[in-house]
Amino acid sequence: MYPTLPSLGPPSRTAASLSLSVSLSIVQNLYFQHFPPPARISNLPQFSLLPFPSRPLSMLLSSAQLPFLPLRTPTPPFHSPKRCRLAAVCKNQVKHASSLELDRSLPGSGDSHAEKKAKGTRIKAGELSGRYDDGFGTKSMKDYFDMAKEIIKPDGGPPRWFCPVECGPSIKDAPLLFFLPGIDGTGMGLVLHQKSLGKIFEVWCLHIPVNDRTPFEGLVEFVERSVNSEHAMSTNTPIYIVGDSLGGCLALAVAARNPAVGIVLILVNPATSFARSRLQPLLPVLEALPSNLHITITYLLSLVMGDPVKMAMAGVSKELPLPQTLDELSKCLTSLLPILSDLADIIPRDTLLWKLKLLKSAAAYANSCLHAVEAEVLLLASGKDNLLPSGEEADRLWTSLKNCRVRYFKDNGHTLLLEDGINLLTIIKGACIYHHSGQHDYVTDYLPPTHSEYKKHIEQDYRWFLLATSPVMFSTLQDGRIVKGLAGIPDKGPVLFVGYHMLMALDVIPLFKAFWKEKNIIFHAMAHPLFFSEKFETSRREFCLLDFWNIFGALPITPSNMYRLFSRGSFVLLYPGGICEALHRKLVLDYNDQKNIPFIREWIEANSKEFTLRSDASGEVSEQKLYIPGVLPILPGRFYYLFGKPFETQGMDILKDRSKANAMYLQIQSEIENMLSYLKRKREEDPYRSILKRALHQAFWDSSAEVPTFEP
Repeated sequence: MYPTLPSLGPPSRTAASLSLSVSLSIVQNLYFQHFPPPARISNLPQFSLLPFPSRPLSMLLSSAQLPFLPLRTPTPPFHSPKRCRLAAVCKNQVKHASSLELDRSLPGSGDSHAEKKAKGTRIKAGELSGRYDDGFGTKSMKDYFDMAKEIIKPDGGPPRWFCPVECGPSIKDAPLLFFLPGIDGTGMGLVLHQKSLGKIFEVWCLHIPVNDRTPFEGLVEFVERSVNSEHAMSTNTPIYIVGDSLGGCLALAVAARNPAVGIVLILVNPATSFARSRLQPLLPVLEALPSNLHITITYLLSLVMGDPVKMAMAGVSKELPLPQTLDELSKCLTSLLPILSDLADIIPRDTLLWKLKLLKSAAAYANSCLHAVEAEVLLLASGKDNLLPSGEEADRLWTSLKNCRVRYFKDNGHTLLLEDGINLLTIIKGACIYHHSGQHDYVTDYLPPTHSEYKKHIEQDYRWFLLATSPVMFSTLQDGRIVKGLAGIPDKGPVLFVGYHMLMALDVIPLFKAFWKEKNIIFHAMAHPLFFSEKFETSRREFCLLDFWNIFGALPITPSNMYRLFSRGSFVLLYPGGICEALHRKLVLDYNDQKNIPFIREWIEANSKEFTLRSDASGEVSEQKLYIPGVLPILPGRFYYLFGKPFETQGMDILKDRSKANAMYLQIQSEIENMLSYLKRKREEDPYRSILKRALHQAFWDSSAEVPTFEP
C-alpha cells in the first residue's frame, strides 16, 4: 500500500438540415471503377505574474518565504511591467485565494481573464481557423537555458506555479494543463511547446527552486491541493497533467490518490523505471567527487540526456534548402555545446544528489499505486533514452495501467520534449485525448490542423508522393462549364462531397492540400470505425497514418456524426463504396486469396464481425471484409479530380420522401459515371501524363511549380 497523505478541502469560490451536395470523381492512371450503391519584465520574459499592490516589483518570482498557489486563471501578459506585482499565498490562506483574482484593477494591466470571458473576447475551439499559427518552432534549446538560468536564482522559497506568458490567451473554456518537470525542476521543459499548447490549454508550470528540499510526499500534497481546487470549481472539465521523468512519477501518484477527479495523464519517459536506470551507479560517485569537478558530471549528463543534434535542429527552419539547413545546424550545434555546461548551475552538486534520492522514492511510490490509477493515460516513450529504459518501461506500464495508450519515438532521447520534430500538441490531437468533458467527441472537440502541422504532415511528409502524382483539380461552375481549380466549390457549408475511393484511400491526401491552399477549407472524411478502435494500440506504437487522419478531420462514419457536422456547416467527404472500394480486388494478394490462409482468415473474420456496417445491404457493398491487400510497387500515374455541379437539396424533402432520395441518388450516380468517362478521355490529351515528362518539367523549372495539363 502507498502512504496516505492529508487532503485539504477545495477553496470556496465562486441542427440544420443538409442543403448542398457536390459530386466528386477521381481517376488515377491504373485504378478506377464505377461506384456502387509577454512584455519583458526585468529579466523574466517568460512569466505572467499576478498584480498584487501590497508587494514591490522587486519581489518578482517570490522573494517572500511563501509559495505560489494557483489562482483560477493567471492574467495575460501585461503591457506595463512597472504595474506588475506578485501574488504569493501561504498554505493556510489557500481558501482565500479567490479574492486575489479580483485585485486586477491597476491601470494599464489589461483585462483580467474573467473580464475577457465576460466580454466574449475568447474564441471557441470550433472557431479556430484552419492552418492557424500555433507558434511551434519559434523556440530552441538556447531559449530553455536562457530562461532556466533566470528562474533558478535562489530566493529561499518553496515550490510554486507560474504561467508562461508565451502561452498567450487560450480558447474559451480551455481545460487546465499542469506541467510537472523532471530533475531540473525549472518548469521550463515545455519551452518549445508553450505557444502551441497555450492556444487550447491554460498552462501552469511547476517550479521547484534549486535549494528546495521538499520530499516527494510534500510535492504530491502540493500538486494534489491544486488539482482538487480546480476540480471543485469545474467538476465536468478534465484536468491534464504532463509529467516529464520525475514529474511522471508525481503525476501518477496524484492520479492514484484522486480517482474520482477527471484527470488525463501525459507521461514523458516517466522515471518509474529508476531502479533499472544508469543513474543508479552515479550516486556513490557524486558523493565522493570534489565540488570543483561537478561540472564534468553535469556536462556528461547533458550529453546523454538527449541527442544534441536533435536539440540543435529544434532551432533550424525546416523550409531552408539542404546546404543552408546544414549550415544553420552547424551554427546551432556550435552555440549549443558550450551552454550545456550551464546545467551545472541549474542542477548543482547537492541538488543533483538530492534529486537522485528523490527519484528513488518517487519511483517506489508511483509503482506502489499503479493499480489505483483510473485516469486516461498517454505514455510517450523514447527508444534512445540513455538514462532510463523507457522502451521496456512502456511495455510494462501499457499492461499495468488500466487505460493507457503509447506513442513510441524510436530515434529520440530522454529529453523528448526538447528535441526536434516532437510537437506535443500534434501528439495529443493524434491520440484523440483532447476533450472538454468526460470523453473525446470527434465533432465538438475537434481542433483544426495548425500551420506547422500542415507544413510537416502535408508538405514535408508527403512531398514525394505529391510530386510523383502531380494532382490536377477541376470543378464545374453553375453554368456547367468545367474549369481548372476549385472555383466551382461552394465557399460555405454544409456541403457533402460524394465520390469513389482509389486504392488504400490515397486520393484524400492531395485533396487536403488543394482545399487548404485554394479555398482555406477543412473537410471531414467519413472513415470506417475500425480505424478509430483500440485494436491498433500497442506498447510500441509510433505516430502513424491513423494519427494523421485524426489530426486532419477524419471521424467514424455514423448518421449522428454526419448530422452534427452538417448542423455546424461543415464540409463532409463520403465514399459510398466504403472498404470494398478502397481495398480493390484482383490484386496480387486480395481477399479471395487471403481467406484461404487459416490464421489470416480468422483475423479478417474477427475484425469484420466486430465492425459490421451495412448488415442489411446486399450485393458488393455488403461485403465489408477488412484485410490488408498485397500489392506490387508500380510507377504512379497522375491523379485527376473533377467536382461536378452542386446539387441543391434544400426544400426537396429527400429526408421524408424515399422516392425523391432514390431519384437524386441515381442522378448523382449518373453524373459521376459521366465525369469518369470525361476524365478517362481527357487524360489522353495530357502532355505530362507520363511521370518521366513530369519529372523533367519539375527538374527544369522548380519542384514547387505546377505541372501543366490538358485544357478542360
